[in-house]
Amino acid sequence: MQSIRNIAIIAHVDHGKTTLVDKIIQSCHVVEKNDGDLILDNNDLERERGITILSKNVSVNYKGVKINIIDTPGHADFGGEVERVLKMADGVLLLVDAFEGPMPQTRFVLSKAIELGLKPIVVINKVDKENCQPEHVHDQVFELMFNLDATEEQLDFETVYGSSKQGWMSGDYKHPTDNITYLLDKIIELIPEAPYVEGTPQMQITSLDFSSFVGKIAIGRVYRGDLSSGKDYTLCQEDGKNKKIRIKELQVFEGLGRKPVESVRSGDLCAVIGIDDFEIGDTIADLNDPEALPRIAVDEPTMSMLFTINTSPFFGKEGKYVTSRHLRDRLMKETEINLALRVEETDSEDKFNVFGRGILHLSVLIETMRREGYELQVGRPKVTIKEIDGVKHEPYEHLVIDVPDAVAGKAIELVTQRKGELKVMEPKGDLQHLEFDISSRGLIGLRNLLLTATSGEAIINHRFKDFEPVKDIIPQRQNGSMTSSETGQALAYAIDRLQDRGKFFVEPGDQIYKGQVVGEHSRDNDLEVNLIKGKKLTNVRASGSDQAAKIFPKVEFSLEEAMEYIKDDEYLEITPKNLRMRKI
Repeated sequence: MQSIRNIAIIAHVDHGKTTLVDKIIQSCHVVEKNDGDLILDNNDLERERGITILSKNVSVNYKGVKINIIDTPGHADFGGEVERVLKMADGVLLLVDAFEGPMPQTRFVLSKAIELGLKPIVVINKVDKENCQPEHVHDQVFELMFNLDATEEQLDFETVYGSSKQGWMSGDYKHPTDNITYLLDKIIELIPEAPYVEGTPQMQITSLDFSSFVGKIAIGRVYRGDLSSGKDYTLCQEDGKNKKIRIKELQVFEGLGRKPVESVRSGDLCAVIGIDDFEIGDTIADLNDPEALPRIAVDEPTMSMLFTINTSPFFGKEGKYVTSRHLRDRLMKETEINLALRVEETDSEDKFNVFGRGILHLSVLIETMRREGYELQVGRPKVTIKEIDGVKHEPYEHLVIDVPDAVAGKAIELVTQRKGELKVMEPKGDLQHLEFDISSRGLIGLRNLLLTATSGEAIINHRFKDFEPVKDIIPQRQNGSMTSSETGQALAYAIDRLQDRGKFFVEPGDQIYKGQVVGEHSRDNDLEVNLIKGKKLTNVRASGSDQAAKIFPKVEFSLEEAMEYIKDDEYLEITPKNLRMRKI
């Protein structure tokens, strides 16, 4: 029987996790060298943003040992994925940037791994960077693990230094090697072998895949006994319900794909085809003597947004799917794969409340739908309020900002205006490292303000902390909106004359409609403007009055910025080509 190691990779966004997995795949000759990079981030959005959104599994053979590598998302908005993924592993690879050190998101995943009692191997990556301090980072990791109440055995971790970009790993960063076998040897030596447990079969479903040919595919780890294809088993569901099922096909991970097998031993990861009606956390157990494993809790959503069909005058001009039936089917399909997402129907046929883990989580869904050709409108994000013992509670987050010294005061002032509490302030190189506790409500729209105030130099990270009692009112955007009073083409002459009234989001030549938000007013009330009105032409020329229009560039919004910017009485209209804000 082949020996198996199951290892999860933990790292902060952009610390080189996906690049390292690429190198492991290449050095075990799963793919040829010239196959491009970032093999795991195969979704367009993941490549553009440089973040891992969905966790994926890869399996390689090294010295006769099968190593299952489980990629975890680094972003706290996808925390629902993280816990389930770690349940499948016997050890973790903690990847840290040699310059930045452990970051807040690394801490979030690491705390989960330590709670589960997993043994870490620390990889200090990017030691080829200028000004990096590998020894100092090593001490920071030790301190972090100590603060997270790691056991003595976990604190006695092995450290590997290297550069995944250049493709080497070694026990000493001053002596580079020319390959990463040092790391692979350490994995085999230090990560406990996946045990083979005798007894009746038990497999827990920890994630799922979807294929248009076979439907839902259950993925998980076999904890006890063996599973065989073509046999009958019991599916242990929530609330103690049991149901008889038959496994049509079993697949194990090999390289980047999966291959069908007759049976799977305990300790290995597999995909099961043929069960339709399952939930995450269900157990596949013996037919006659079923025993369920303890269920996995998926983190609750903390934010909600109203999704509705596009009802603007420009409806249906750019999108392929525009009706409420299309929108409903797409959202329901998403809930099958995206576990931290919940969709609730409202009293109206064409409006849906969608609950997610944060702005990023929801914006990734919207951006994906937009690229598939959907047209929709969304309302302003709202936080989920829970009632605990008769008191209203709202989600709170831990916010970490690294800013240059000169603008640290501005950053603190902005966060405290939103009722954030400063917990830690310490110098980190030439930056100030600030940590706050702030409600999720206060975070909406804050990133924009911080980036403006610090000329784009602030590094902002936050992660969910807990539900706490609702505090006082948080100030929102002060300025009113400028809305168009006519439908047509915006003219340079009209925009030029109205520039002292505020900032514009449209430029000459753009098609606009009545009720569209075309700019931000310089005062706190809303203002209707006519951008269609041209200059009255006479036959008389005068040197003084015929100056050319001088127009400031329009304000460009990204999807997340626009979602945070709109007010409660506004919708964000989203089509494959445009984002427009409008009054409801």
